[in-house]
Amino acid sequence: MSDRDIALTVKNLKVHFGGKKSIFGRKSNTVHAVDGVCFEVPAGTTFGIVGESGSGKSTTALAIMRLVHITHGEVTLRDTVLSALEGETLRDARSRFQIVFQDPYSSLNPRMRAGALVREPLDLMNIGTPQEREAKVAELFRQVGLRPEQRVLFPHQFSGGQRQRLGLARALSTRPELVVCDEPVSALDVAIQAQILNLMGDLQKKLGLTYLFISHDLGVVQHICDTVAVMYLGQIVEVADRVSLFTNPRHPYTKALLGAVPSVYGNKRDRRNRVRLQGDPPSPINLPKGCRFASRCPVAEQQCKEAPPMLETHSDGHKVACFLSDRDLSQ
Repeated sequence: MSDRDIALTVKNLKVHFGGKKSIFGRKSNTVHAVDGVCFEVPAGTTFGIVGESGSGKSTTALAIMRLVHITHGEVTLRDTVLSALEGETLRDARSRFQIVFQDPYSSLNPRMRAGALVREPLDLMNIGTPQEREAKVAELFRQVGLRPEQRVLFPHQFSGGQRQRLGLARALSTRPELVVCDEPVSALDVAIQAQILNLMGDLQKKLGLTYLFISHDLGVVQHICDTVAVMYLGQIVEVADRVSLFTNPRHPYTKALLGAVPSVYGNKRDRRNRVRLQGDPPSPINLPKGCRFASRCPVAEQQCKEAPPMLETHSDGHKVACFLSDRDLSQ
């Protein structure tokens, strides 16, 4: 794949909080929220990041959007290094990358009518004439499945699914090259989730969109993502295409996540690779020197506690950060 086919490149991204001196001269603890994340997202595809709460997946998304400070690393959208932009230059570039938030109600201004909400990015970035903006809003309402007369309504007059359609229309108003989706369906009912995911898939095909999709729901990720990265305590531990990850997980943590997904087959479910986790993750303030998963891993050895494994690429393109990725974990 050539460089021009890569929409987003993230290199050694780190986001640390704290570590500053107070007025009394005491230095606060440093929280390693994201610690050396690297990945690429091909144009026109959906790249998913999954992990339990506190893994750093949402912080990664916010850092790419430049909504939290990047401690170290580089984020590149096509040929533009987003992590190096500041001030007006960053503001001008924001039309190229947009975000859909988790809560479709709190992310919308309750005092603005729906049409004005969708038009606002166009107004702020001075895109097109007033007449062209109104025409664009009408087109967006049609594309996301909302009626033209709903443009005069306020957010509270919409259902949760309709509000998320509004959020999606607002994100697409500037024709972005990248849409970051931070748990966009987790606050919705299951039936509505399917509608929004199908809508996102249709829009991706029609408009050639590139998605970065953040979620803790493996079922949702399996439905919409082309490639999936698994995060644990600020680092990516496994990356593979959707089929490979769900049929042949290599990292013990990924196997544990998949083993925890409820099944309609009950006790008949194949549990050969199921991993049961014990204990809690280490503190992001006081990280171990070896593998961060070692204290919870059922097959960890001494080498796992002494040095951190690197994210290595196997012959089939599957990436995994584990010394024992080929170990049989059957119980």
